[in-house]
Order: sequence, then structure tokens, then C-alpha cells
Amino acid sequence: MKEALFYKTGKENKVICELCSHRCHIGDGKRGICGVRENRGGVLYSLVYGRLIVENLDPIEKKPLFNFLPGSKAFSISTTGCNFRCLHCQNSNISQYPLLHNGEIIGAECTAETVVKEAIQTGSKSICYTYVEPTIFYEFAWDCSVLAHQRQLKNVFVSNGYMTPEVTRHLAPVLDGINIDIKGFTDDFYKTVCNARLQPVLDNVQLMHELGVWVEVTTLIIPGLNDSAEELRDIARFITSVSPTIPWHVTAFYPTYKMLDRPPTPIATLRKAREIGLEQGLHYVYEGNIRGEGGENTFCPNCGAELINRFGFSIRENTLTDGCCSKCGQHISGVWA
Repeated sequence: MKEALFYKTGKENKVICELCSHRCHIGDGKRGICGVRENRGGVLYSLVYGRLIVENLDPIEKKPLFNFLPGSKAFSISTTGCNFRCLHCQNSNISQYPLLHNGEIIGAECTAETVVKEAIQTGSKSICYTYVEPTIFYEFAWDCSVLAHQRQLKNVFVSNGYMTPEVTRHLAPVLDGINIDIKGFTDDFYKTVCNARLQPVLDNVQLMHELGVWVEVTTLIIPGLNDSAEELRDIARFITSVSPTIPWHVTAFYPTYKMLDRPPTPIATLRKAREIGLEQGLHYVYEGNIRGEGGENTFCPNCGAELINRFGFSIRENTLTDGCCSKCGQHISGVWA
């Protein structure tokens, strides 16, 4: 256990957690929505500090981050718990573990020093905080991130974007990249599917970009729920309003967890979403969760030349020259070195 960051103590030993936008009011002996932060006598504790359930070596493209150190490896870590209740969560066995097991916390004990050491030994260029919402193990992610920067490693979050502005501003100086899900573009979708709200997510896309963190956005397109041309256009228009250089990953849904009644996303739907994104002015729109269809490649927004050819998470060819198009010299937005 470790005392949590970002909380206030109220009356009768109640606390207000200010880590994410749920801003849970937690009574003595109770936990927040995430299931891993507990009030004990008016002090809020993280129950998952250094309790890792996953340590993997992943391609950065799996996050997905395509304009961020392409072809590099990311040392990926996670604890249990999550502040969302997504009906289609592909990692529900760990994200919902405390909820499904009477509050039980599992995970092997680990130190920030060990995480950074292992990342270096595996040849990783970054540490990725992922699989569940990493904000819920913020104290450990923060300690790892500070140490990683001291050792010349970059830090990446794969996030639902629900952290409070206070946390975003605290995190940004040690965060190099983030992929934020915009899961849909209505509060009804967020409430029904995720038990959350839309606006805090949009606010964090904007704020992360303003603070200089490299941002990419993912939308998992679910047939019949968020796949209308109007909703996809709204998402693309919003991203463009923040910056047309933010990559948008439109990815295919496959039935999982509590959402087994929906069919997989047709390739034609991903194609249409990509067309919509480009029509709205985005420079980089990628099709995900399919392979070999061409929508995974990076093209120059100026001359249209293919710059990075991908197959799944693998790079077949990368012709970027010092972060610029090898054909016309256009600067390609991203983190390349």
C-alpha cells in the first residue's frame, strides 16, 4: 500500500479522490469506482502500488502509436483495476478483477527501479502504462516515469482520457506520448457502455496536446452503436479542431466480454471512417485490427507518398528521412528519435 496522490479529506473521515473525473466521494473503509483506492481512517491509499499483473515486451504499434518511434519496443506494465466499466473490454479479466472477485487485489510486487532496469535490458525505447486505465495506478506509474526519464527512456500512456486536469498537468512533464480513446461522441454512449462521460475525455485530448505531449486517438467502431457517418464525422471534426496532425486510429470491433450480441466491424466501415477523417482534414488516419489492407500505412499529407509500410504491428519499410518525407521534404508530425 502507498498513500495516494490527489485527494482531499472531508468530514467524518470521508475523502474526495481527485485522480480521475469521477471524483469519487469515498467513506471510511470504502473504495472508489476503480476498486483499487481505499479510504482508511481518512487517508486514501493505492492498493496496487508496485503490484504488477502484466509485464510484456510489445511493439509500439500495438498501443497503437504509429507516429511515435515506429518499429521500437515498449516495455508494457499494468496492475488490476479500472475506472471504466466498458461492456466490450478486451482486458476485462484484469481491469474488472477486483469488481469480479470481491475486492481481491493480486499482482507480483515490483519496484520502479526493477521496471526501468528490465525495460533497458530488453532494448525498449519506452515504458508503456497500459492494458487497464493507467491513471488508477498513478503513484507507481509516476515513480517509474520519473526514473525512466533519468535513464533516457520515454513514457507512454494508453488511456481512456478520464484523468482530472490536475493530474494531466502533473503528468505531462514526464509523459512523451499518449493514445486516448474517444469511444463515441455522445454522453449516452459513454454512460451506457462505459459508465462515464464524454466531455472530460475531449478536454484531456485538448490539454495533453497543449502541454506538448504527443497525442494519438483511437475509436473502436462498434456496429450499431457509434458507426454512423454523422458520429464519425463529429469525432474527426473535433480532433481536427485540436490539431490536424493528431493521428486517428479507427479500429475494428470483435465481440467480447459483455458485448457478444454485436457483429465484427466490416472492413467497409473502417474504410468509410478513414475517408471521413481525411475529408475533415486529418493528416493521418489509420485502420486497425485488420491486416494487410493498406490502411495501416503512413502517407505524406503533402505529396501523398507512402512513407511507412506496415503489416499488422510490423514495419516493412520506413523511408522517412530525419522525420521528413523522402520525396518532397515535408515535415511529418510525430516523435521519430
